[in-house]
Amino acid sequence: MKFSESLKKNCYFQNVYKNGRSYANRYFVIYVLENNLEKNRLGISVSKKVGNSVIRHHITRLVREAYRLQEERFNSGLDIVVIARVSAKHVTYHETEKAVLHLANLHHILKT
Repeated sequence: MKFSESLKKNCYFQNVYKNGRSYANRYFVIYVLENNLEKNRLGISVSKKVGNSVIRHHITRLVREAYRLQEERFNSGLDIVVIARVSAKHVTYHETEKAVLHLANLHHILKT
């Protein structure tokens, strides 16, 4: 069982934005950067453009749960930042999970 943390500080987010690689789909943009640790760190960003606080927190919970349930499929030692797009406003859990796994597959960070 892998243990992952949250990215919390702005400087960590900025480091991933500056040095990481990004891929996007309809609902999310994901930046990935190796962190030289034994665990992954997940950061989630949902802008006020997406909706009010209830909607933003709902999207955050969906992304965190989709990652948590699929965590064993991810390689370790990564900083992952997920940015929600405005189109994610009315996304369901299954669409969220599918979109996150699709982007992880594009980054080649899923175990084969």
